[in-house]
Amino acid sequence: MKFQTTNKPLTIFSYSSLTDIVMLLLIFFLLTSQFVIQTGVKVKLPGSKTNEQTVPSRLIVSITQKGEIFIGQKKIPLDNLAFEINSRRRTSSDDNLSIRADKTVPIDLIIKVIDAAKSAGVDKFTIETEKESL
Repeated sequence: MKFQTTNKPLTIFSYSSLTDIVMLLLIFFLLTSQFVIQTGVKVKLPGSKTNEQTVPSRLIVSITQKGEIFIGQKKIPLDNLAFEINSRRRTSSDDNLSIRADKTVPIDLIIKVIDAAKSAGVDKFTIETEKESL
């Protein structure tokens, strides 16, 4: 039995290694994009010249221009805010509350949100701002 042998170079390109790399990149970007936290509630944050990068928090309270209070995307009345914050603190180990208040919100509403959070056992607060251009 005689086998055919040739010394020609291989002209077929194998895409299997390329698809593996693309799949790994896709998985990497999908996993890292989960760390970006956005609430989906549109607010115009007040400006600050000394804006610092904050640690992402799972407890985010947003206050809109109309005075509506949201935790994540769920609208919460002010009376139930302490209960909702307390129940969310039980499910996550996060003890920092980020407050995203519109720049036109009266300060007494922000103080009421802080009081409700304190009654739920939160000790650390972050009021988010946008960096002002010079």
